[in-house]
Amino acid sequence: MTEAQFWALVTRTHATQSSDECGAALKQQLLALDSDSLKAFDKMFGQLLRKSYTWDLWGAAYVVTGCDSEHAFTEFQCFLISLGEQAFNDIVANPDNLADIADWPKVDDYAYPFVEDYDLMAGQVYEDRTGEELPFVPSGSHTPAGKKFNNKPKFLRKAYPKLSNLFPF
Repeated sequence: MTEAQFWALVTRTHATQSSDECGAALKQQLLALDSDSLKAFDKMFGQLLRKSYTWDLWGAAYVVTGCDSEHAFTEFQCFLISLGEQAFNDIVANPDNLADIADWPKVDDYAYPFVEDYDLMAGQVYEDRTGEELPFVPSGSHTPAGKKFNNKPKFLRKAYPKLSNLFPF
């Protein structure tokens, strides 16, 4: 599996696509892959989760949604991956670039930058097909990279000026 093939599979089809729509679309595409391709896909997905496992990104998620759990942050990371290669890399390089998103998926009229179970799809398809789990790949770090963000408003406004304007607290 090439990076281009991977990104073609995970990138959402439209900006406001819901979490459920993203998941269903990815699952349909993964069903067409052979077992070796599922393994390669899962490995690439894990690498992107590790790359985006930073306190700076978690701080950005906190500004947007109050994200305060490991599970919610993983779903936020999945949302970032679903934005596509260019947006993912831009936001990982500068989390305040998250404010450049023009259209957000919403739930109850609030931004909903989460994609549920996106990181588990390849494993589910593989297990349904083979009866076995995908090989375990250690996640690497037990804590996000960098310095933990300060959740006091004045620090968040300084660290994420564009996001703070878009999502005032």
